[in-house]
Parts: sequence; structure tokens; C-alpha cells
Amino acid sequence: MRILILNGPNLNLLGSREPAIYGQISFDNYFEHLQATFPQIELSYFQSNIEGELIDKLQQFGFEYDGIILNAGAYTHTSIALADTIRAISSPVIEVHISNTFAREAFRQHSFISPVCKGIVVGFGIKGYELAVSSFLTS
Repeated sequence: MRILILNGPNLNLLGSREPAIYGQISFDNYFEHLQATFPQIELSYFQSNIEGELIDKLQQFGFEYDGIILNAGAYTHTSIALADTIRAISSPVIEVHISNTFAREAFRQHSFISPVCKGIVVGFGIKGYELAVSSFLTS
């Protein structure tokens, strides 16, 4: 099984960005944990602050991977282009958010990508990625 984890803007700052909301561990360190937890899965990881690069990765891997885990960051609330790309690919996509977006500012409570994703994991901290990986094992 092959799964791509795709992180959007500012998620490269995990561990230092608003640790009260996003935690104190970097995603690179957490990714090592995921690889150790799921040795039977080929996990790939990509992060970009650029919307077009996220679209390129979805198109590149979205027809050959068994699943994609996407934390689109702020693009969740603005990107029709990401939603169109998810709709166009065949790999199932799980949307992940570290914080509970529904308990935050009103603009964070709308997602353009949720309607085209297989599922959503929201508000479980960085462990949400582990929950998303696990969901691919049970589906």
C-alpha cells in the first residue's frame, strides 16, 4: 500500500508555529514516527506553501497511490482548484486538520475540499494523520 501525505501552507512550521494550537513536534519528526508505526505502508511526504505545487502532486500521485492524506492548511477555505483536482483523480483523499477548525474563526469553518474527500479528520492534533493512515487499512 502506498500513501502520500500532502501538507499545505505553513505546515512546514509545525513545532514552532503557535504550539498551543499545533503542538511542539515538527512534521519531519512525526513522519518518522508514522513510518515506524506503519512499516507495512510505503509513506511519502510533500509540503508546499504554493497551491500549484500541491495540485501538481495530486495529479502526479492521484492515479497510482492507494490513498492521499491532505492537510491543505488555509487553502482548505479558499481553493476551488484543489477541490477540482481531488474530484479529477482516482486515489481517495482524506482531509486532515490538526486543530478543530469548527471551534475557530468563522472563515475556517468552511471547506471547499470536504465535499470531494473520502473523509475528514479534524481536531485530534497531529495524531489525526495516524488516524487517517489507519482508515486506509480498514477500508
